[in-house]
Amino acid sequence: MTHDNCYQLGHITRTHGTKGEVVFFLDVDYPDDYEELESVFIEIKGELVPYFVENINIQRDNKAIVKLEEIGSIEAAKALINCALYLPDDNLESLDESRFYYHEIAGFEVIDQRLGKLGLVKTVYTMAIQDLIAMQYQGQEVLIPVNDDIVLGVERDKKILNVNLPEGLIDVYLSETSEPEDGQEEDLN
Repeated sequence: MTHDNCYQLGHITRTHGTKGEVVFFLDVDYPDDYEELESVFIEIKGELVPYFVENINIQRDNKAIVKLEEIGSIEAAKALINCALYLPDDNLESLDESRFYYHEIAGFEVIDQRLGKLGLVKTVYTMAIQDLIAMQYQGQEVLIPVNDDIVLGVERDKKILNVNLPEGLIDVYLSETSEPEDGQEEDLN
């Protein structure tokens, strides 16, 4: 299994108890969907290593207490702290053209209805209030709000993300920061 055909499920945050249990942070919308998780890939030194799940107990705040086969001591569990968790892409349900998984659009070309081709998706920032798609445009990072009126859908086969950007959004990122006028000092407070 390689990173190319997997998605990141989350990561291991800490140990739990003294018998090798660990705490997973599940970076997903619906953690309860994983209460029957049978196995997971753990990234160790850049390689994805499969582990079977003996027991998983979903907690609040996207956390789960997990007992993995072959991890029977706190020392073995400590070695897994901060390791990323992965699952194969085929574990995900198929989505129609109006919906997409954030990890799948990295590298997609952003095409606006008015402006045409803009740039490539770099990543998606998941924020408490508004998720943002980061696109590289003319050497600047431009953040696109994830909103049904703005993000219209994807063309997976062509690796295209179709958008309808609000007028002036691009200009905000391209305008230079104003310089203090001659004779005025910049207020640094």
